[in-house]
Amino acid sequence: MKSRIEIWLVVMASSLALCLGTISCGNSKGTNETTTADASTKVPTQTTQTQPDLEKQRQQAEQQARPGVEKERKQAEEEATKNLDQDAIAAITDTQAAIDAIASNKSDAALKAIEQATGKINVLLARNPRAAFIPVSVQVVVIDSGPHDLMAIKALTDEVSAAVSAKDYPAARVVLDGLASEIRVRTYSLPLGTYPDALKEAARLLDQKKNDEASTVLLAALNTLVAVDRVTPLPLVLAREALDAAREKSQSDKAMAQTLVQTAKNEIERAKALGYAAKDPDYANLNTDIASLEKQLKSNGDTGSVFAKLEDKLSGFLKRQSQQERR
Repeated sequence: MKSRIEIWLVVMASSLALCLGTISCGNSKGTNETTTADASTKVPTQTTQTQPDLEKQRQQAEQQARPGVEKERKQAEEEATKNLDQDAIAAITDTQAAIDAIASNKSDAALKAIEQATGKINVLLARNPRAAFIPVSVQVVVIDSGPHDLMAIKALTDEVSAAVSAKDYPAARVVLDGLASEIRVRTYSLPLGTYPDALKEAARLLDQKKNDEASTVLLAALNTLVAVDRVTPLPLVLAREALDAAREKSQSDKAMAQTLVQTAKNEIERAKALGYAAKDPDYANLNTDIASLEKQLKSNGDTGSVFAKLEDKLSGFLKRQSQQERR
C-alpha cells in the first residue's frame, strides 16, 4: 500500500477531506463507491488501517460489474493527474516538513524547509505569472447512491425541498448525498496569491522565536488549498454503454437491441431527474433521437446512421458536463 496523505481543508466553513499522495479514501454516504487519488508527495500523516482494503474491494467490484464505468474513471484520473505540478507538491511537502521540525523544536531545520518551499514557489511564480492556482492533488471518486426508480428520486428531491424550506440545511445535505450518481474528480490547488506570503510570515516568526505562531501560519497555509470538482454523470456513461451494446446486437437480436435502447433511454431520464444539467435542451434532443432509433428498430430499417448520430450527440453532451468546474 502506498503512502496516504490527508489534510483537512476548510472552505466556506465546511471541512473537506483532502488527500495528498497516492491514497484510497471513501465516502460513507454512497451505496456503491470507489476512490483513488494521485500526487507525488510523501507527507507523513495519520492513516486508517481498515479503509484501504474496503475501497480496494469496492474498486474491484466496480471493474468487474461495470467495465465501462471503470474505464471512464481511469481515463478521468489519468487526465487529471497530468496537470499536477511537482514543484507545487514539493512546496507542500517542505511546508509539512517545517511544521514537523517546529514540533520537534528544530528551528534551523524548519527555516531550511521554509526556504526550500519558498524556492519552489518562486519557480512557480516565474513559470506561471498569470496563474492563480496550481494543482497539487487529485481525488477520483465513483459514487452511485442515487435511486434507479424515478419516483424514488422524486421523493428524495421533495425531501430536499422541504428541508431547504425549513432551513434545515444539514438534513438537506444528507438527502442530497443520496441523489449522486457520478464520477467525481476533485482537484486541490495551491493558491499562488496567498501561499508565498504565509511562508514569509512563518520565517519571520521563527526568527523572533515565536515557534507556535509560525506553526499556526503554516497550518493555515495548508488549509487554504482550493478544491474544484468536475463531475461525469454515471447514468450518461451507462446510457452510452447500453447504446454501444444495442448497436452490436441490432443485426443479430432485434429484441435485445430494443431492450438495450430502452435501458439507455431510462438512464438518460435518470440523469435528468438526478439534476445533472436538468434544464439542458440536449435531453429533449436525445429523447427525439432515441424515439427515431426505436422506430427504425421496430420497422427493420437501417439503424447505422441513427446509432452514429445518437452516440455522437450523447458523447458530446457527456463531455460538456464532465468539463464543467464546480467550486
